[in-house]
Amino acid sequence: MQWDGEGLIIGVRRHGETSVIAEVMVAGRGRCLGLVRGGRSPKLSATLQPGNTVQVNWRARLEEHLGTFQLELLEARAAALISDRLRLYASQLVCEHLHLLPERDPHDRLLGMAERIMAQESIPSALGATVARFELGLLEELGFGLDLTSCAATGSTRDLTHVSPKSGRAVSRAAAEPYLSRLLRLPPFLIGDTEPGPGDVADAFKLTSYFLDTHVWMPRQLDQPAVRDTFVGLVS
Repeated sequence: MQWDGEGLIIGVRRHGETSVIAEVMVAGRGRCLGLVRGGRSPKLSATLQPGNTVQVNWRARLEEHLGTFQLELLEARAAALISDRLRLYASQLVCEHLHLLPERDPHDRLLGMAERIMAQESIPSALGATVARFELGLLEELGFGLDLTSCAATGSTRDLTHVSPKSGRAVSRAAAEPYLSRLLRLPPFLIGDTEPGPGDVADAFKLTSYFLDTHVWMPRQLDQPAVRDTFVGLVS
């Protein structure tokens, strides 16, 4: 069994004395793992950096086996990310989120979003807004997407300002008024083509954090990624 593809390295862990197991998001194939023999050598270590895009050749005797990777570097982003703290934290957070996806299940939309985040300029509010949208996309891909198209109470599609923590549906300003203390604020940039205003990025991460914690982190007995609070603090 073998296949070829292009993918984004999202993680590497040691295996034995000289090899590593690489975790790569591959277009059309999703999150894939493979053994890289000699992966701890100086030459391969430079390629095997999270954030780099590689050409992947995977081989195994049976499809369900771990298999081995042969990798060729296509785009080296790691050095640029390391030199820019904000982009580095964004990259690390996105890679941590991609680890949550089921193995070998295609998620090309998230892969594309991740690559755009790693290439984006280091402007705090703009980068924070993009990562918050990525977290909304992650919830959707994991089966816990929010319905932000119409008001849960009235059906209106206009003036949506909050989200119900119970249903994950949007609520209009008028319908939200009596229950503001129980609802989560919906920043306008999450549902429209607008720039985030004061407090919007922080509120977006409060929103995604609530639903990630409720549906993903707590059920899997996971803590949120350690880098997340640092990144949110820098962009909010």
